[in-house]
Amino acid sequence: MNHLEKLMSQYYDWQGYIVKTNVHVGKRKAGGYEGELDVVAYHPENKHLIHIECSTDAHNWEMREQRFKKKFETGRKHIIPALFPWLTGSGIKLEQMALLALSSVKHSSLAGGKVISVDAMIAIITQKIKQYGKMSSHAIPENYDLLRTIQLVVCGYMGVVK
Repeated sequence: MNHLEKLMSQYYDWQGYIVKTNVHVGKRKAGGYEGELDVVAYHPENKHLIHIECSTDAHNWEMREQRFKKKFETGRKHIIPALFPWLTGSGIKLEQMALLALSSVKHSSLAGGKVISVDAMIAIITQKIKQYGKMSSHAIPENYDLLRTIQLVVCGYMGVVK
């Protein structure tokens, strides 16, 4: 699992989602799988289902469109029956997101999924962590090491470091 996948996995788990990472789906008769899904998360209370594909590639948008099209189609085909079979027939809509290691994104969608830059996602996560509070009084559990590091920096030392 790369660092972006780990960050997304920790963030969604911390938010109360059931999280699956690096899941191979679509077992082929001759061996192998149709694809691998980076992060899939389901929140049982608010019924939110999200599939996140993380990328640090330097491809052009045409190449990204091709790659993500396959990933998202594979997700749409296999997530509910393979990972969350109890959702079959529930009418729950799958949200798909491409998390790209870019400082800004000029495209809002990619292969039918929402596009978000790492910078934008870090801003969302940071805002949630700020609401949670300082580590000294309300530490994020230690199994979320990446989130805890963000909490340490953002809520503890940003005012100290000059």
